[in-house]
Amino acid sequence: MEKKKAERNRTLSVSPEEVELLDSLIKNPEDIKSSFEKDTIVNGDLFACIDDIPDGVFDLIIIDPPYNLDKDFHGRHFSSMSSEQYEDYLRSWFYKVCDKLKDDGSLYMCGDWKCSSSMQRVIEEKLIIINRITWQREKGRGALSNWKNGMEDIWFAVKNRSKYFFDVKSVMMKRKVIAPYRDNGKPKGWEESSLGNYRITYPSNFWDDISIPFWSMPENTNHPTQKPEKLYAKLVLASSRKEGFIFDPFMGSGTSAVVANKLGRHYFGIEINREYCQWACKRLLNAKKNRTIQGYADGVFWERNTLNEQQKKHQDKKEISESLELNFE
Repeated sequence: MEKKKAERNRTLSVSPEEVELLDSLIKNPEDIKSSFEKDTIVNGDLFACIDDIPDGVFDLIIIDPPYNLDKDFHGRHFSSMSSEQYEDYLRSWFYKVCDKLKDDGSLYMCGDWKCSSSMQRVIEEKLIIINRITWQREKGRGALSNWKNGMEDIWFAVKNRSKYFFDVKSVMMKRKVIAPYRDNGKPKGWEESSLGNYRITYPSNFWDDISIPFWSMPENTNHPTQKPEKLYAKLVLASSRKEGFIFDPFMGSGTSAVVANKLGRHYFGIEINREYCQWACKRLLNAKKNRTIQGYADGVFWERNTLNEQQKKHQDKKEISESLELNFE
């Protein structure tokens, strides 16, 4: 008997009745030999696809490869290895992936503490590293004999230091003001409102505003290492223009494709797990009805949990105002 979800559990699932439709949206490696198109999800091994992708076509590449850990991806097991072996594994596909990047394009690669240094070494063999982003990954149990791992890295690299695209204004942060500074009694560098005091600020390379997808969020799937839409939205907005073309060679449950679609970009994703491809396609269909990205609104990124808090305050004030108007009438 299928286990019934809790009422607030919004984790995405695919019913048997949906499989045929979703499968019709998925391409196979043989399909791209004859026709390479934007907004495509390919179910296949990267090595079977990469040579049929033209060089120099992508504005942005986002890579979330298997980390150097023992991990089960719904029946496909990745085994940890020595750092030297892991770097050889990265090189086996990374050089060819880099060839697909435009001369003014950018590449981001996700990693954890164990594999991050290996990634840095391999990336520097082909590209110029601009920065390392560290983001707070608040999820998971603690460890009895070690520090709980609450951070992950994203390496930011380009082909050409002098002409890569970067739009910092599109990824500004909206933060609460704890100690507001005034000049002649007026707010300086922040705004005062009935819903709180906030300031717009430039983003740093440490991101503490990310919420990992969990069961009450509609973007959540059962993928074991799913990246949040908010996380990828920052990469997409900062490093691609409208109508830009984004490549994800290890697409997983489709976060990069969904974010690209919601933000007016094109995508091309490769994923070896058929079920994950189905999840990605269903998320893309859902995105036609819901274009929101949790934690991103009005062109800015909000601190973790503050956007919902302000929206609730706004709704409460609206309801009180409407109630007062009704009573007055």
